[in-house]
Amino acid sequence: MTHYVMGIDNGGTVSKAALFTLDGQQVAIASRKSTVRTPQPGFTERDMDDLWLDNVAVIREVLEKSGVSPDQILGIALAGHGKGLYAWGKDGRPAGPGIVSTDNRAWQYAEQWASDGTAAAIYPKTCQKLIACQQAALLRWRKDHEPEQYDRIQWIFSIKDYLRFRLTGEAYAEMSDMSGTSLMNILAQDYDLEILEKLGIPEIFNALPPLRWSSDLCGQISAEAAQLTGLAVGTPVAGGMFDIDACAIAMDITEPERLCTIAGTWSINEYIAPQPVLHGPIAMNSLYAIPGYYLIEECSATSAGNLEWFVDRMLHHGKFAAMPEGVRLYDYVDQLVDSVDPAASDTVFLPFLYGSNDHPLAQGALIGLTNYHQNAHVLRAVYEGVAFSHRSHIDKLLAARKPPQAIRMAGGAVRSHVWVQMFADVLQVPIEIIATEELGALGAAMAAAVATGHFSDYSQAAQAMVHLAETIPPDPEKAAVYQKKYETYCTFRDALNPAWNRLA
Repeated sequence: MTHYVMGIDNGGTVSKAALFTLDGQQVAIASRKSTVRTPQPGFTERDMDDLWLDNVAVIREVLEKSGVSPDQILGIALAGHGKGLYAWGKDGRPAGPGIVSTDNRAWQYAEQWASDGTAAAIYPKTCQKLIACQQAALLRWRKDHEPEQYDRIQWIFSIKDYLRFRLTGEAYAEMSDMSGTSLMNILAQDYDLEILEKLGIPEIFNALPPLRWSSDLCGQISAEAAQLTGLAVGTPVAGGMFDIDACAIAMDITEPERLCTIAGTWSINEYIAPQPVLHGPIAMNSLYAIPGYYLIEECSATSAGNLEWFVDRMLHHGKFAAMPEGVRLYDYVDQLVDSVDPAASDTVFLPFLYGSNDHPLAQGALIGLTNYHQNAHVLRAVYEGVAFSHRSHIDKLLAARKPPQAIRMAGGAVRSHVWVQMFADVLQVPIEIIATEELGALGAAMAAAVATGHFSDYSQAAQAMVHLAETIPPDPEKAAVYQKKYETYCTFRDALNPAWNRLA
């Protein structure tokens, strides 16, 4: 009997389930876009019951599409966006709405802790910068602004740990996710009450679930979940992982020499190391999905989500003027971008619609427009601004290590050859693309394959399940052009920093 593994991936807006063979072939996929609410500026929330039902729907759909018997599925694991907050209540219901990682409501706490010495006091244990979308800041915000909801909390979850809880009825927190919340001592690999006391939230210590690794078994599909999803009762469920770990695992980032970048809603740029990087410009260290390694990460919500916003909000009846019939929208966007010579385009876009990697209150900005400019110039500026934001993160990573021979790339941007080529030209490093678009789901499925004993570890799983599709070399003739444009981008980014407080 042929066996399969299922990976479930929940990003900031989309829930996906995918079924894979044990040699990494994708058999079927289903996805559903969730409703994200913005009740106030800076707030991004999801209804946790609706999120659960979206996951039920995609699991059931992928089973129907594949025609695979539930008994053929060896195991399941989930990946999901990091940070944010999905709290479960003592009454057996969600304790308020789920908070997405693009939420900025708690920015003042991150600023306060940076200025009053709290951040410096806990950094030797957390090894990361305190930021507004982490559970540390969001819990403190909820304590101060929604005390009734705060007092109801039984379990503190990330998105994938919450959904695994709904599938199994067992509460666990997986290491790669929890280690990025500033609630853990990542050197000791455990919770630390002293950290919580300094953050002003010591009472939530008992609401922190038991810790598990990504390939640990964390329960089985319950009878209730089986009835809803169509999965078999007792199917093993692995710990899963933070989606940026899942993408890295699915790109065979199993040794420190490799570096990867993920261009989705977030700009994720990372490599792994046996020790955290505690000196220099790097802001985030967390525990990697592979025990014994730390994930060295530079990230911000400044990536391809900016293009999706522009296309969704700025089009008339879902298309550009003069767009030919029968042409896919994003193929046409590529054509427009490619029609403009980078050396002849001087429009600058700061990709800060959802947040910034430079100032906590920075917002998106389009600079240098005249009556000459058209959609093609603006779209090229969006592509370039995203690539430049990634470069600013990667430059910080390379300050602490040797440059890689190539960078592996994932996320929505890899669907665009024009954009991938731009990344190669901006970074002047070859870009490698993996032969699957659903890397988060694949990485989660690999966790299930290891957890159920089919592979001994992630390296063995990667040998069987990860396949390189193509390598895009940089154009050395574009190096000087993009270097000059990157310096212009940095000039405007830095010049606007004093102005953002006036818009708060």
